[in-house]
Amino acid sequence: MEVKHRTAGALVQRLDSSTKAAEAIAEIRLLSKHDPEMRAPLADAGAVPLLAARLLDRHHSSDAETQENAAAALLNISISAREALMSTPGILDALAAALRLPLAAAAQHAAATLYSLLCVDAYRPIIGSKKPLITGLVDLIRTPGASTRSIKDALKALFGLALYPLNRAALVELGAVPPVFALVANDARTGVVEDATAVIAQVAGCYESVDAFRRVDGVRVLVDLVGASTGASGRARENAAAALLNLVMSGGHKAVGDVMEVEGWEAAITGLAGGGVTARGKSKAEALLRVLRSERQSQPPGRDDSETGFDFSAPQTLLYSSSNSNSIG
Repeated sequence: MEVKHRTAGALVQRLDSSTKAAEAIAEIRLLSKHDPEMRAPLADAGAVPLLAARLLDRHHSSDAETQENAAAALLNISISAREALMSTPGILDALAAALRLPLAAAAQHAAATLYSLLCVDAYRPIIGSKKPLITGLVDLIRTPGASTRSIKDALKALFGLALYPLNRAALVELGAVPPVFALVANDARTGVVEDATAVIAQVAGCYESVDAFRRVDGVRVLVDLVGASTGASGRARENAAAALLNLVMSGGHKAVGDVMEVEGWEAAITGLAGGGVTARGKSKAEALLRVLRSERQSQPPGRDDSETGFDFSAPQTLLYSSSNSNSIG
Protein backbone atom coordinates (compact mmCIF):
# COMPACT_ATOMS: atom_id res chain seq x y z
CA MET A 1 0.00 0.00 0.00
CA GLU A 2 2.93 2.34 0.51
CA VAL A 3 3.55 2.35 -3.25
CA LYS A 4 -0.11 3.23 -3.87
CA HIS A 5 0.07 6.11 -1.41
CA ARG A 6 3.19 7.47 -3.13
CA THR A 7 1.51 7.13 -6.53
CA ALA A 8 -1.59 8.91 -5.25
CA GLY A 9 0.50 11.71 -3.77
CA ALA A 10 2.39 12.23 -7.01
CA LEU A 11 -0.84 12.39 -9.02
CA VAL A 12 -2.43 14.90 -6.66
CA GLN A 13 0.65 17.11 -6.88
CA ARG A 14 0.18 17.18 -10.64
CA LEU A 15 -3.41 18.37 -10.19
CA ASP A 16 -2.02 21.72 -9.11
CA SER A 17 -0.13 22.12 -12.36
CA SER A 18 -1.83 24.11 -15.10
CA THR A 19 -0.13 22.01 -17.78
CA LYS A 20 -0.36 18.53 -16.24
CA ALA A 21 -3.69 18.59 -14.45
CA ALA A 22 -5.85 17.27 -17.29
CA GLU A 23 -3.56 14.31 -17.83
CA ALA A 24 -3.43 13.60 -14.09
CA ILE A 25 -7.25 13.68 -13.82
CA ALA A 26 -7.53 11.17 -16.67
CA GLU A 27 -5.02 8.90 -14.90
CA ILE A 28 -6.88 9.22 -11.60
CA ARG A 29 -10.10 8.23 -13.33
CA LEU A 30 -8.55 5.09 -14.78
CA LEU A 31 -6.69 4.10 -11.62
CA SER A 32 -9.74 4.59 -9.40
CA LYS A 33 -11.83 2.55 -11.81
CA HIS A 34 -9.54 -0.43 -12.26
CA ASP A 35 -7.79 -0.52 -8.88
CA PRO A 36 -10.21 -0.21 -5.93
CA GLU A 37 -7.26 -0.06 -3.53
CA MET A 38 -6.21 3.28 -5.04
CA ARG A 39 -9.44 5.05 -4.04
CA ALA A 40 -8.71 5.61 -0.36
CA PRO A 41 -5.10 6.70 -0.96
CA LEU A 42 -6.27 9.22 -3.56
CA ALA A 43 -8.80 10.61 -1.09
CA ASP A 44 -6.18 10.71 1.68
CA ALA A 45 -3.77 12.56 -0.62
CA GLY A 46 -6.32 15.34 -1.18
CA ALA A 47 -7.66 14.50 -4.63
CA VAL A 48 -11.33 15.13 -3.82
CA PRO A 49 -11.34 18.95 -3.37
CA LEU A 50 -9.14 19.41 -6.44
CA LEU A 51 -11.40 17.22 -8.57
CA ALA A 52 -14.49 18.99 -7.23
CA ALA A 53 -12.98 22.36 -8.13
CA ARG A 54 -12.93 21.30 -11.78
CA LEU A 55 -16.70 20.89 -11.69
CA LEU A 56 -17.10 24.33 -10.14
CA ASP A 57 -14.82 25.91 -12.75
CA ARG A 58 -16.73 29.08 -13.54
CA HIS A 59 -13.97 30.42 -15.79
CA HIS A 60 -14.23 27.43 -18.14
CA SER A 61 -10.51 26.77 -17.99
CA SER A 62 -11.32 23.04 -17.81
CA ASP A 63 -12.37 21.42 -21.08
CA ALA A 64 -15.37 19.13 -21.33
CA GLU A 65 -13.31 15.92 -21.30
CA THR A 66 -11.46 16.99 -18.16
CA GLN A 67 -14.72 17.79 -16.36
CA GLU A 68 -16.16 14.43 -17.36
CA ASN A 69 -13.02 12.68 -16.10
CA ALA A 70 -13.21 14.60 -12.83
CA ALA A 71 -16.86 13.61 -12.31
CA ALA A 72 -16.08 9.97 -13.08
CA ALA A 73 -13.09 9.98 -10.71
CA LEU A 74 -15.24 11.35 -7.88
CA LEU A 75 -17.77 8.59 -8.52
CA ASN A 76 -15.11 5.91 -8.35
CA ILE A 77 -13.53 7.31 -5.20
CA SER A 78 -16.95 7.62 -3.53
CA ILE A 79 -17.48 3.88 -3.64
CA SER A 80 -14.64 3.28 -1.17
CA ALA A 81 -14.27 6.69 0.51
CA ARG A 82 -17.72 8.19 1.02
CA GLU A 83 -16.73 9.98 4.21
CA ALA A 84 -13.84 11.69 2.42
CA LEU A 85 -16.26 13.10 -0.15
CA MET A 86 -18.91 14.24 2.30
CA SER A 87 -16.34 15.94 4.52
CA THR A 88 -15.03 18.00 1.59
CA PRO A 89 -16.37 21.58 1.68
CA GLY A 90 -18.34 22.36 -1.47
CA ILE A 91 -18.63 18.78 -2.72
CA LEU A 92 -22.43 18.93 -2.99
CA ASP A 93 -22.22 22.25 -4.82
CA ALA A 94 -19.76 20.63 -7.22
CA LEU A 95 -22.10 17.71 -7.87
CA ALA A 96 -25.01 20.11 -8.41
CA ALA A 97 -22.87 22.00 -10.92
CA ALA A 98 -22.02 18.74 -12.70
CA LEU A 99 -25.70 17.90 -13.04
CA ARG A 100 -26.15 21.18 -14.92
CA LEU A 101 -23.17 20.76 -17.23
CA PRO A 102 -23.99 20.33 -20.94
CA LEU A 103 -22.15 17.00 -20.73
CA ALA A 104 -24.43 14.00 -20.50
CA ALA A 105 -21.70 11.75 -19.13
CA ALA A 106 -20.64 14.20 -16.41
CA ALA A 107 -24.25 14.62 -15.26
CA GLN A 108 -24.70 10.86 -15.17
CA HIS A 109 -21.52 10.41 -13.10
CA ALA A 110 -22.75 13.08 -10.67
CA ALA A 111 -26.10 11.32 -10.28
CA ALA A 112 -24.35 8.02 -9.65
CA THR A 113 -22.06 9.66 -7.08
CA LEU A 114 -25.08 11.00 -5.23
CA TYR A 115 -26.62 7.55 -5.15
CA SER A 116 -23.35 6.18 -3.79
CA LEU A 117 -23.34 8.78 -1.01
CA LEU A 118 -27.03 8.22 -0.28
CA CYS A 119 -26.28 4.62 0.66
CA VAL A 120 -25.24 6.11 4.02
CA ASP A 121 -28.33 6.87 6.11
CA ALA A 122 -26.78 9.88 7.84
CA TYR A 123 -26.11 11.65 4.53
CA ARG A 124 -29.71 11.57 3.28
CA PRO A 125 -31.00 14.61 5.20
CA ILE A 126 -27.85 16.57 4.35
CA ILE A 127 -28.11 15.90 0.62
CA GLY A 128 -31.88 16.38 0.68
CA SER A 129 -31.44 19.88 2.09
CA LYS A 130 -29.67 20.96 -1.12
CA LYS A 131 -32.49 21.94 -3.48
CA PRO A 132 -30.19 22.40 -6.52
CA LEU A 133 -29.29 18.71 -6.29
CA ILE A 134 -32.94 17.65 -6.37
CA THR A 135 -33.81 19.98 -9.24
CA GLY A 136 -30.72 18.79 -11.13
CA LEU A 137 -31.81 15.16 -10.80
CA VAL A 138 -35.38 16.01 -11.83
CA ASP A 139 -34.10 17.91 -14.86
CA LEU A 140 -31.92 14.93 -15.79
CA ILE A 141 -34.82 12.46 -15.93
CA ARG A 142 -36.88 14.84 -18.06
CA THR A 143 -34.04 15.59 -20.52
CA PRO A 144 -35.06 14.50 -24.04
CA GLY A 145 -32.81 11.75 -25.34
CA ALA A 146 -31.12 11.08 -22.00
CA SER A 147 -29.35 7.73 -21.93
CA THR A 148 -30.79 4.77 -20.06
CA ARG A 149 -27.86 4.83 -17.68
CA SER A 150 -28.38 8.53 -16.90
CA ILE A 151 -32.07 8.01 -16.26
CA LYS A 152 -31.51 4.99 -14.04
CA ASP A 153 -28.74 6.64 -12.01
CA ALA A 154 -30.89 9.74 -11.47
CA LEU A 155 -33.81 7.54 -10.39
CA LYS A 156 -31.56 5.67 -7.96
CA ALA A 157 -30.46 8.97 -6.44
CA LEU A 158 -34.06 10.17 -6.13
CA PHE A 159 -34.94 6.88 -4.48
CA GLY A 160 -32.07 7.28 -2.03
CA LEU A 161 -33.29 10.77 -1.18
CA ALA A 162 -36.86 9.56 -0.65
CA LEU A 163 -35.72 6.92 1.84
CA TYR A 164 -35.48 9.78 4.33
CA PRO A 165 -39.12 10.65 5.07
CA LEU A 166 -38.61 14.40 5.43
CA ASN A 167 -37.16 14.58 1.89
CA ARG A 168 -40.34 13.30 0.26
CA ALA A 169 -42.29 16.55 0.47
CA ALA A 170 -39.30 18.37 -1.04
CA LEU A 171 -39.29 15.97 -3.98
CA VAL A 172 -42.98 16.72 -4.54
CA GLU A 173 -42.44 20.46 -4.18
CA LEU A 174 -39.54 20.50 -6.63
CA GLY A 175 -41.45 18.71 -9.36
CA ALA A 176 -40.27 15.10 -9.23
CA VAL A 177 -43.71 13.50 -9.56
CA PRO A 178 -44.71 14.42 -13.17
CA PRO A 179 -41.47 13.30 -14.91
CA VAL A 180 -41.27 10.08 -12.90
CA PHE A 181 -44.84 9.16 -13.86
CA ALA A 182 -44.05 10.16 -17.45
CA LEU A 183 -41.29 7.55 -17.47
CA VAL A 184 -43.75 4.93 -16.25
CA ALA A 185 -46.25 5.83 -18.96
CA ASN A 186 -43.91 6.38 -21.89
CA ASP A 187 -40.52 4.71 -21.38
CA ALA A 188 -40.18 1.09 -22.45
CA ARG A 189 -36.46 0.71 -21.71
CA THR A 190 -35.51 -2.26 -19.56
CA GLY A 191 -35.57 -1.46 -15.88
CA VAL A 192 -36.75 2.14 -16.17
CA VAL A 193 -40.36 1.47 -15.19
CA GLU A 194 -39.22 -0.68 -12.28
CA ASP A 195 -36.87 2.02 -10.99
CA ALA A 196 -39.43 4.78 -11.54
CA THR A 197 -42.12 2.92 -9.61
CA ALA A 198 -39.66 2.36 -6.77
CA VAL A 199 -39.25 6.13 -6.51
CA ILE A 200 -43.02 6.64 -6.70
CA ALA A 201 -43.55 4.12 -3.91
CA GLN A 202 -41.27 6.07 -1.60
CA VAL A 203 -42.60 9.52 -2.50
CA ALA A 204 -46.13 8.23 -1.86
CA GLY A 205 -45.19 8.08 1.81
CA CYS A 206 -45.96 11.77 2.39
CA TYR A 207 -49.30 13.54 2.53
CA GLU A 208 -48.23 16.04 -0.14
CA SER A 209 -48.12 13.24 -2.69
CA VAL A 210 -51.91 12.90 -2.79
CA ASP A 211 -52.54 16.12 -4.70
CA ALA A 212 -49.39 15.64 -6.78
CA PHE A 213 -50.59 12.20 -7.88
CA ARG A 214 -54.04 13.61 -8.68
CA ARG A 215 -52.53 16.13 -11.08
CA VAL A 216 -50.97 13.34 -13.18
CA ASP A 217 -53.77 10.77 -12.76
CA GLY A 218 -51.19 8.75 -10.86
CA VAL A 219 -53.55 6.50 -8.93
CA ARG A 220 -55.10 5.21 -12.14
CA VAL A 221 -51.63 4.55 -13.56
CA LEU A 222 -50.66 2.60 -10.44
CA VAL A 223 -53.88 0.55 -10.38
CA ASP A 224 -53.37 -0.30 -14.05
CA LEU A 225 -49.81 -1.42 -13.30
CA VAL A 226 -50.95 -3.65 -10.44
CA GLY A 227 -53.28 -5.50 -12.79
CA ALA A 228 -51.83 -8.32 -14.85
CA SER A 229 -53.39 -7.13 -18.11
CA THR A 230 -50.78 -4.41 -18.72
CA GLY A 231 -47.97 -6.95 -18.92
CA ALA A 232 -45.90 -5.07 -16.35
CA SER A 233 -43.06 -6.95 -14.71
CA GLY A 234 -43.48 -8.51 -11.29
CA ARG A 235 -41.27 -5.86 -9.69
CA ALA A 236 -43.22 -3.01 -11.30
CA ARG A 237 -46.52 -4.52 -10.11
CA GLU A 238 -45.09 -4.99 -6.63
CA ASN A 239 -43.80 -1.41 -6.51
CA ALA A 240 -47.16 -0.09 -7.72
CA ALA A 241 -48.98 -1.95 -4.95
CA ALA A 242 -46.48 -0.65 -2.42
CA ALA A 243 -47.02 2.88 -3.73
CA LEU A 244 -50.79 2.61 -3.35
CA LEU A 245 -50.38 1.21 0.16
CA ASN A 246 -48.06 4.03 1.15
CA LEU A 247 -50.41 6.55 -0.43
CA VAL A 248 -53.46 5.45 1.54
CA MET A 249 -51.44 5.20 4.75
CA SER A 250 -50.04 8.72 4.38
CA GLY A 251 -52.99 10.35 2.63
CA GLY A 252 -55.79 8.79 4.66
CA HIS A 253 -59.39 8.92 3.50
CA LYS A 254 -58.63 11.35 0.70
CA ALA A 255 -56.25 8.85 -0.88
CA VAL A 256 -58.53 5.90 -0.19
CA GLY A 257 -61.28 7.66 -2.10
CA ASP A 258 -58.94 8.25 -5.05
CA VAL A 259 -58.15 4.52 -5.28
CA MET A 260 -61.78 3.48 -5.00
CA GLU A 261 -62.76 5.80 -7.82
CA VAL A 262 -60.63 3.82 -10.29
CA GLU A 263 -62.66 1.22 -12.09
CA GLY A 264 -61.38 -2.30 -11.49
CA TRP A 265 -59.20 -1.45 -8.48
CA GLU A 266 -60.39 -4.41 -6.41
CA ALA A 267 -59.93 -6.99 -9.15
CA ALA A 268 -56.44 -5.72 -9.93
CA ILE A 269 -55.25 -5.78 -6.33
CA THR A 270 -56.96 -9.11 -5.61
CA GLY A 271 -55.18 -10.62 -8.60
CA LEU A 272 -51.81 -9.55 -7.23
CA ALA A 273 -52.70 -10.80 -3.76
CA GLY A 274 -53.53 -14.16 -5.28
CA GLY A 275 -49.91 -14.81 -6.14
CA GLY A 276 -47.72 -14.93 -9.22
CA VAL A 277 -45.18 -12.48 -7.81
CA THR A 278 -42.87 -12.38 -4.82
CA ALA A 279 -44.05 -12.99 -1.27
CA ARG A 280 -43.41 -9.30 -0.59
CA GLY A 281 -45.64 -8.26 -3.49
CA LYS A 282 -48.37 -10.59 -2.30
CA SER A 283 -48.17 -9.22 1.25
CA LYS A 284 -48.32 -5.59 0.05
CA ALA A 285 -51.41 -6.35 -2.04
CA GLU A 286 -53.07 -8.14 0.87
CA ALA A 287 -52.33 -5.24 3.22
CA LEU A 288 -53.70 -2.77 0.68
CA LEU A 289 -56.89 -4.78 0.31
CA ARG A 290 -57.36 -4.88 4.08
CA VAL A 291 -57.06 -1.11 4.33
CA LEU A 292 -59.42 -0.41 1.44
CA ARG A 293 -62.04 -2.98 2.42
CA SER A 294 -61.96 -1.89 6.05
CA GLU A 295 -62.50 1.70 5.01
CA ARG A 296 -65.34 0.76 2.67
CA GLN A 297 -67.11 -1.24 5.37
CA SER A 298 -66.68 1.49 7.96
CA GLN A 299 -68.10 4.24 5.74
CA PRO A 300 -71.87 3.88 5.41
CA PRO A 301 -73.59 6.62 3.41
CA GLY A 302 -73.47 9.97 5.18
CA ARG A 303 -70.81 9.01 7.70
CA ASP A 304 -68.13 11.60 8.31
CA ASP A 305 -64.56 10.58 7.46
CA SER A 306 -63.36 11.46 10.95
CA GLU A 307 -65.47 8.66 12.45
CA THR A 308 -63.57 5.81 10.87
CA GLY A 309 -61.44 3.70 13.15
CA PHE A 310 -58.67 2.76 10.71
CA ASP A 311 -55.17 3.88 11.65
CA PHE A 312 -53.50 5.74 8.79
CA SER A 313 -50.60 6.94 10.90
CA ALA A 314 -47.86 4.53 9.85
CA PRO A 315 -46.73 4.62 6.21
CA GLN A 316 -44.93 1.49 5.08
CA THR A 317 -41.22 1.32 4.37
CA LEU A 318 -40.48 0.36 0.77
CA LEU A 319 -37.50 -1.41 -0.70
CA TYR A 320 -35.51 -0.77 -3.85
CA SER A 321 -34.22 -3.63 -5.93
CA SER A 322 -31.43 -3.17 -8.43
CA SER A 323 -28.82 -5.48 -9.87
CA ASN A 324 -26.21 -2.71 -9.87
CA SER A 325 -25.64 -0.88 -6.60
CA ASN A 326 -23.02 1.42 -8.09
CA SER A 327 -21.93 2.59 -11.50
CA ILE A 328 -18.25 2.81 -12.32
CA GLY A 329 -16.99 5.74 -14.36
